[in-house]
Amino acid sequence: MKVKDYYNGDCAKLLANKIETIFPDFKGMQFRDYIEKNVSDKEFSRRMDVFADAFELYLPNDFEQNIKLFENILGNELKQETGMFSEGWWLWPVGRYVERHGIENVTVSLKFIKELTKRFTGEYAIRPLLEHKTEETIKTMLEWSKDESVHVRRLASEGVRISLPWSKKLYAAISEFETYKRILTNLKNDKSKFVQKSVGNNLNDLYKEYPEKANEIINEWKKENPTKETLWIINHGLRSTRK
Repeated sequence: MKVKDYYNGDCAKLLANKIETIFPDFKGMQFRDYIEKNVSDKEFSRRMDVFADAFELYLPNDFEQNIKLFENILGNELKQETGMFSEGWWLWPVGRYVERHGIENVTVSLKFIKELTKRFTGEYAIRPLLEHKTEETIKTMLEWSKDESVHVRRLASEGVRISLPWSKKLYAAISEFETYKRILTNLKNDKSKFVQKSVGNNLNDLYKEYPEKANEIINEWKKENPTKETLWIINHGLRSTRK
């Protein structure tokens, strides 16, 4: 099954059922009908927009209230690195809603995205915040780079990448380069391969756009008696140069 095909009437029903347990006045049937009528001919990104449209139509016009509702349906945190693309698929439309409206309250959004990423991923939801509230957002992500949750640490890196699938390129973090560099440096010895891959991908993106900045980071790391984790990240980050 293609990724896009998951986001259909069944996914809408799943979301509606979860929301109705918290918000009994939610018009779950209308929510589901709207999505079923509008997703069938859409590609992935547009399907996410249909779900976000439906949230806007059938939830209150109150971002903070809706975030509290979403907090109550998140469920348990993932117990290991894997699972966000098996157990957490249904949360992608929630992330799209936050992607659209998160700028309305940055503090509330950052707090929610941190919880969202422990169940699925917040890498898309955080990008508008990073673009429009760069300094505040990247300072928070610097804190996340030292978090005990592997998913939060990964988001600290993944969220500041220049390139992500299904997303336009984002250069905002480069304007706060010293903080960006500190985030990656905090993660260069991370024992989690999940985090290491993200940091390596981050460097790979950076090398394609700003090779001198990528080299600055890598050269600093090489001077510090790099661990095997750091060497793996560097090797992964330089893979495009070997093609």
